[in-house]
Amino acid sequence: MKKLIGVLLLGFVIILAGCNKEPAPQDRFAAYIKLWNQQKFDQMYDYLSTSAKKSISKEEFTSRYEKIYKDLQITDLKVNFKKPKEDKQADEEKATYTFDAKMNSVAGPISFTYKAKLKKEEKDDKKNWYVDWNTGFIFPKLQKGDKIGLSTTSPERGEILDRNGNGLAVNGDVIEVGVVPGKMGDKKAQIVAKLAKLLDISKEQIEQDLGAGWVKPELFVPLRRIPLDDHKTINQLMSIQSVVTKDVPARIYPYKEAAAQLVGYVGAITADELKELESKGYTAQDLVGKRGLEQVYDEELKGQTGVKITIKKNGTEEVLAEKPVKNGKTIKLTIDAELQASIYDEMQGDAGTAGAMNPTTGETLALVSSPSFDPNQASLGFSASEWKALQGNKKMPLTTRFKQTYAPGSVMKPITAAIALENKAITPGQSIAIKGLKWQKSKSWGGYYVTRVHEASPVNLEKAFVYSDNIYFAQAALKTGRTAFVDGLKKFGFEKEQDYPFPLEKPTIGSLGSEISLADSGYGQGQIQMNIVSLMDAYTPLVNSGNMIKPILLADDKKSEVLQEQAMTPDAVATIAPMLRKVVTDPGGTARAANIPGYPLAGKTGTAEIKQKQGELGTQNGWFIAYNPKKPNLMMVMMIENVEKRGGSQVPVKKVTKVFKMWK
Repeated sequence: MKKLIGVLLLGFVIILAGCNKEPAPQDRFAAYIKLWNQQKFDQMYDYLSTSAKKSISKEEFTSRYEKIYKDLQITDLKVNFKKPKEDKQADEEKATYTFDAKMNSVAGPISFTYKAKLKKEEKDDKKNWYVDWNTGFIFPKLQKGDKIGLSTTSPERGEILDRNGNGLAVNGDVIEVGVVPGKMGDKKAQIVAKLAKLLDISKEQIEQDLGAGWVKPELFVPLRRIPLDDHKTINQLMSIQSVVTKDVPARIYPYKEAAAQLVGYVGAITADELKELESKGYTAQDLVGKRGLEQVYDEELKGQTGVKITIKKNGTEEVLAEKPVKNGKTIKLTIDAELQASIYDEMQGDAGTAGAMNPTTGETLALVSSPSFDPNQASLGFSASEWKALQGNKKMPLTTRFKQTYAPGSVMKPITAAIALENKAITPGQSIAIKGLKWQKSKSWGGYYVTRVHEASPVNLEKAFVYSDNIYFAQAALKTGRTAFVDGLKKFGFEKEQDYPFPLEKPTIGSLGSEISLADSGYGQGQIQMNIVSLMDAYTPLVNSGNMIKPILLADDKKSEVLQEQAMTPDAVATIAPMLRKVVTDPGGTARAANIPGYPLAGKTGTAEIKQKQGELGTQNGWFIAYNPKKPNLMMVMMIENVEKRGGSQVPVKKVTKVFKMWK
């Protein structure tokens, strides 16, 4: 029994000795490192020595770490401490360990090695190890009283140039207009009234700017920015007492309205945009692309802001991390800015869209939307009255028409002919009898008829092109059949998203669930929809032995790349191409007004009716697409809205012809 009691007592002593064993310093420091990696700064403070706690409070300790890590955007924090295999420091009163810290910051990676000192202290009748913390734990070069600095250098935004190096979006200067309040004297009311009228801003807004908390009598108060070429307004402003102007950097759009929808503009980043883009390095001070190519290529154009993190010491600085500024990329387009401007000017404010392409290389030479707006003013900020006028304009100048799809009308007919010829649904020389101006396949169509403008019978393919005979092409689509017609359309890119730098609506077929819809689709009505780029592209097989060329917009993109081999058969090209020339040269041709002596054009007109049902009066979109088959380096298409009672497709025919005469 005494022996058993002795064994129990021995076990109790061993257990008690184990319970009273002091923590090893390396285990204590490892626990501290773990909390650091988890960024549990408040718990880290509990590990600090008494002397360390005297130098900084828990609130200061926690908030300083949190602020530094937030301001410097610290991520991927990894603090490493390798425990020594043999550590005799546990028997001492002090211990020293080396650790490594790595992290990413807004200015790039930061890494350092530092020695940590621990002290053995007794608290609450228990001995333990505590970290003798100092500011070097944050960054080794950081000493008490030093400050961490964060500075940025804005990159220069890349420019957007046309094929010839002409600037479509460039960096320049504008005039910033403001007043010095102390120089207004007793004429403040009159000056405010004049400025409100000249700058198109409210008197209330000016008064609000002048009443801002930071304003002092001798300080310049900015009111609005205006273009450098607004000489009339500038001269009037300079005659007003207290008004001051100065040049400030800004984005400039030399071709103004002519290229606004294509190029877009930049503006101040919004709170929502910043929330989305902050992870990509954007700041509240950045300008961002608001539409057009400025928006599509914003990240490339923006460049990379230079960031430097420093430790400031008594007037000197030590660099902790630095990311050099990287200017934005210059984007060069295939666009010919002068051609773009000529087309826009010729549209004369008519609502519509136009484009130009080199059909052998696929280079887009112009993309025009009319009417438009001044991107310079948009970038500087529209006044309330300017914005109201734009939104209230029935011609919708803010709409980017060249990206949208429309019913192509009769410009669709060469595509229908190519599909029908390949499927042997029509024979070029064969004439068919068509009487009257309207036709239906059978009485099952009820009151629905396909109509045409010119009466002719019999009609072959050439006459059908020359007179733009809807009935002939409706019958061609029906003879081709729904399945073959849809398969043929898909070879021309229908129902496919276009691999194109500017986001375009894809060309669609719609429902061909009935004979009527199939017949209407044959002459570009029904639910057929195309954008002007897809339309021009569909005509490129006519000058490329049947191959459809990929459209490009960037100067560096590969030219003459085949998008679809044999979209048209060589026989179809040989048949259709001369007939499109006849559309221009024949005295009865719908595009005879485009016959330019010495410059042979081929092309096709079209009038697409926009109405809810047959029999009612709707609006009409007039189309014309043309190219020189002998020198196929320029193809142009134009669509003008609301051409009813104005000559239909002759409206775009005359406009396109004038541009060709200037550029032949």
